[in-house]
Amino acid sequence: MENIGVKEVILAVVTLNKDQPASGVPVFYARDEAERDRIAALLARILSGVVHDLENGSYIIVRH
Repeated sequence: MENIGVKEVILAVVTLNKDQPASGVPVFYARDEAERDRIAALLARILSGVVHDLENGSYIIVRH
């Protein structure tokens, strides 16, 4: 039997944009860029993920 599973998944969004709509993943709102960077780095370590900058004030944490 073939082993089927999800290899890549978005684990969280960290954003400065308070208007960012909630989606199927947790959204963390930061007050400023420094807090956004810190939250993203901590979440990536905790969730064994990688941070990707969307260049719109938001980061996504992804597991590859």
